Amino acid sequence: MGERAMPHAGGEQLNPDVEQMTLAIEGMTCAACANRIEKGLNKLPGMQQATVNFAMETAHVAFAPSGLTIDQVVNKVEQLGYHAKPKAEQEDSGDARQAAIRKQQLMFAISALLSLPLLWAMAGHFSFTSWLWVPELFMNPWFQLALATPVQFAVGARFYSGAYKALRSRSANMDVLVALGTSAAYFYSLYLTLEAASNPHHHGGVEMYYETSAVLITLILLGKLFESLAKGRSSEAIKKLMGLQAKTARVLRDGQEVDIPVEQVLAGDMCLVRPGEKIPVDGVVFEGASAVDESMLTGESIPVDKRAGDSVIGATLNKNGVLTVQATKVGKATALAQIIRVVEEAQGSKAPIQRVADAISGIFVPIVVAIAAAVFLLWYFGIDAGNLSGALEKAIAVLVIACPCALGLATPTSIMAGSGRAAELGILFKGGEHLESAHRLTTVVLDKTGTITHGKPVLTNVKLENRWEAGELLSWIGAAERNSEHPLAEAIVEGIKERGIALPAVEHFEAIPGHGVRAKVEGHDLLIGTRKLMTEEGVDASALLADMTGLEEAGRTAMLVAVDGRLAGLLAVADTIRETSREAVSRLKAMGIEVVMITGDNERTARAIAMEAGVDRVLAEVLPEGKAAEVKKLQQSGAVVAMVGDGINDAPALATADVGIAIGGGTDVAIEAADVTLMRGDLNGIADAILMSRKTMANIKQNLFWALAYNVIGIPIAASGFLAPWLAGAAMALSSVSVVLNALRLQRVKF
Repeated sequence: MGERAMPHAGGEQLNPDVEQMTLAIEGMTCAACANRIEKGLNKLPGMQQATVNFAMETAHVAFAPSGLTIDQVVNKVEQLGYHAKPKAEQEDSGDARQAAIRKQQLMFAISALLSLPLLWAMAGHFSFTSWLWVPELFMNPWFQLALATPVQFAVGARFYSGAYKALRSRSANMDVLVALGTSAAYFYSLYLTLEAASNPHHHGGVEMYYETSAVLITLILLGKLFESLAKGRSSEAIKKLMGLQAKTARVLRDGQEVDIPVEQVLAGDMCLVRPGEKIPVDGVVFEGASAVDESMLTGESIPVDKRAGDSVIGATLNKNGVLTVQATKVGKATALAQIIRVVEEAQGSKAPIQRVADAISGIFVPIVVAIAAAVFLLWYFGIDAGNLSGALEKAIAVLVIACPCALGLATPTSIMAGSGRAAELGILFKGGEHLESAHRLTTVVLDKTGTITHGKPVLTNVKLENRWEAGELLSWIGAAERNSEHPLAEAIVEGIKERGIALPAVEHFEAIPGHGVRAKVEGHDLLIGTRKLMTEEGVDASALLADMTGLEEAGRTAMLVAVDGRLAGLLAVADTIRETSREAVSRLKAMGIEVVMITGDNERTARAIAMEAGVDRVLAEVLPEGKAAEVKKLQQSGAVVAMVGDGINDAPALATADVGIAIGGGTDVAIEAADVTLMRGDLNGIADAILMSRKTMANIKQNLFWALAYNVIGIPIAASGFLAPWLAGAAMALSSVSVVLNALRLQRVKF
């Protein structure tokens, strides 16, 4: 699944006089529709570039206003048989999509209800189902006609419309195949019905094919409904990103605190942010000190200490202190707004995957129509001159054997079976195109925090001086840290409690922002914190500095402990790797896939985690907005890239990658922006997803081969007159059954 980058996204620059606009397109039924609109728009004089995205139902156009107007662009789309309007006008696009899905559900329900008696009657025709009771009414050809007609022309109208548009633009797609095949079956059945009415000795009821057309339309509608449901979620990532923004800001104006909508904050405004509140805009701390949880944007689980002069990011969470923040970037200039823009561009620029069946139909349909016409002419004017019904039967036999039941089912049945089995294994593919794409992956990019690691700091190392009893000293440390709101303190307290150590009461506690804590426990003065804190308090920490440096080089956050002015020990906290990460990386390497780790963390910590996980290539100190750019670099080098992440900062990279994979325990936005979600949070799911994709693609190719093989063998037999239409229908049904049974094998896949 390649990405087609618009010039404004990098590379070739658009002329400043070029106007850009995004249009909402209605009426596309398959990827071939998007291709036709794109080709038509790109032929317009003055059009610099047009990119149509079937999944997003949009067209991004760049044109010179001097030679082309937006009305002319819209008119061109209308001429091609579709509807277009500027995206800005589509304010209730979400409601419109839901209404369209409800309509599809209703049409499917009607179609299924009308097709059921026809399916029942068909089942009664076979010798091995002779025991099945079939109401006599169901066998009546006029009753079957009454059921099949609304399915064919009311429910199936969309296929006729799509086929007309395709043929008018001199191409063919699945709509042409569906319209052709169902019409052949329906009209031949109608012919038999009328013949039976005029000839009471003609047993036409046995040879009816009404169920062929009705059931095929019903099944294809079901596939279209699943596709619409998957496509309908494409904008959810953007909505959730927007929902992260603070709604209001407390601004200091004329010495007064005023709550205003965040959109009204101006650069230079002073914003007051209390503990537990979101920072409304990007800015600089003017006054105060606090720890700020930036994990929602940076992915890093450990909050960052902020003091006067430090920069802060809008939508991040202020943990424990009161901050006065001077706004520097507001509105569309904030980091979150930039991330939203990158996700929108990445989602909008993905080219729709070209369905294999659509590609085949472009060649297959004209050939079948030509063969059927030639067969009719040959029999009517040559072999059996003047026998209209005989020639018509031969031609219809060709069309019936070529009915695209098997070809239409080849891809969706495999995708439904494969994605269903994947879901049982905890792997959710957002759409069939992603299940198809994953088999081509050559490189997997893993985010560090929350993906390779747990995303939560834990107490990993404790080293205490021998003169202290370990349990007693740890109880004092836990008691002191229990009063701190800092997440590192939470990790220390949790780690000490897990050792079964009770925590005494604290006589005095003081947090020293950016340095550590001071406390008095059971008559002893405790200091816990940085080297600088120990130096300022006159504590000689030289005995443990080498150990501290070693822990820091291994990617851990180390803190020194002093009791009554003397060095007492050393603690280290770190975000540890998941138990399955090393195994998962090893599996991916064994499959011939390059594994890359990407993180905003420093090089030293990143290297330590990568070595532990078995990852050879590391991209460290990558800013949130830079992750998507790194993915693009890999793509430009020829790699087919999967991005695996769990944080909001990963969303642009997830959307940019050929396949975006989200860890289920991560944020909703990452899950929505991704193409695949690993619900169990186990990185082994990446290898499982790729293997499932490979097996599904092999299954689809097998299905397409057998679907076409029936036609290749059956069409010449039908054209020779050795295959009656009812036998052609039986062969066609057999091809469909074989395709479905082959697809169902995917439900037994095990890893």
